[in-house]
Amino acid sequence: MRIFSGAARFASGGVLATLFGGLCLGLGIGFGHGLMRPALAFDGTPAPATASLTPGEGLRAGTAATEEGDKAKEFSALQYAAEQGRTAAQWKLGRMYADGNGVAQDDMRAFDYFSQIANAHADEPPGSPEAHIVANAFVALGRYYLTGIPNSDIKPDSARAHQMFAYAASYFGDADAQYELGRLYLDGNPADVHEAARWFLLAATKGQCRAEAALGDILFRGVDVPRQAARGLMWLTLGRDCAGPDETWVKPLYDNAFRTASDDERAMALLYLKDWINGRRY
Repeated sequence: MRIFSGAARFASGGVLATLFGGLCLGLGIGFGHGLMRPALAFDGTPAPATASLTPGEGLRAGTAATEEGDKAKEFSALQYAAEQGRTAAQWKLGRMYADGNGVAQDDMRAFDYFSQIANAHADEPPGSPEAHIVANAFVALGRYYLTGIPNSDIKPDSARAHQMFAYAASYFGDADAQYELGRLYLDGNPADVHEAARWFLLAATKGQCRAEAALGDILFRGVDVPRQAARGLMWLTLGRDCAGPDETWVKPLYDNAFRTASDDERAMALLYLKDWINGRRY
């Protein structure tokens, strides 16, 4: 398991305690259609090899080309499927442009694909097969609004970013959106640590690594909330053990907490961690 290595560092012993009370989401988010730009047109026309395909066949052809490593074929097939309104193809192309994967990196094209998904599928039922794709598109748009896109009409707009994250976090229950929303509350001026902690907790219980670390740091240090060092150390351990290579800020938080925690706090954190591993949630 991803958390066993962290658990092995703790001493044994301790007693259980509670974390937070109930969560009240009740945000009353409103989201209207037509808020975003229409997607940019593609350059060129569909290749003859894709012109006779159904949208589903085009998407499957793009997936097969991905597995074969044929980027040109993948792009052509995905382009055709996206033009026919296939959400998964639009999302894949958006990610390709955002990451510069097989195409020249172009944030505006990525933004337009994600906008197309969000505009057309904002009311997608949360439990549907495409709900995660739609939620991811909202998160991607929120991140673009946080930073803006150079040399474009997309300027930094924290209010619009908040709207994107809040919709995906509340309607779809998306863990990445919940984390990003928590960051907005934590980094706001003034900060709202209680609200940030609530969103981090929602995301952390779904295994969102950054949310686990952020929540753990708040609880361990008692940042504008009652200090719960053992509970915070547990969350920091979970976050540390699943953090990716880009999340270099997580390990120092864990190391500092482990170093400054008392023996009793470490022992209690181990009990909490064992309960979590065994599926006993709180």
